Amino acid sequence: MSRADAERLAAAVDDAMTDRREFLRTTGEHRADGSYVVARRGADSAGNRKVFDSFARAERLFARLPDRFGAEDAARTGITGSRRHMLVRHFAEHPAFDCRLASRSPLVAEKTPGGEPRAEAVADD
Repeated sequence: MSRADAERLAAAVDDAMTDRREFLRTTGEHRADGSYVVARRGADSAGNRKVFDSFARAERLFARLPDRFGAEDAARTGITGSRRHMLVRHFAEHPAFDCRLASRSPLVAEKTPGGEPRAEAVADD
């Protein structure tokens, strides 16, 4: 195999192993190394992302949160700063998590039993 062919193959494998999904306010990226990155959409600084060792770690964090949770609940798991709010929004936006926004101010999400339909818009409480 030529070097050029090997480079094309490596790029194709990397593309196949990386999956990035954009949501309304957040993104989720499955990286080739198995990690999962939640980021604020359109932001590029490290302060606007949370890197998990795997998607399963994000799922475990979600499972540990109460049925109705906000940024302070995420802070109890060791997540600091604006990442707390970003994760609340990400859990509400990502279809893998049975969750929806219950309030924008204060930012509160609630788990929905059995994948209840998500409400895109919520009333400000």
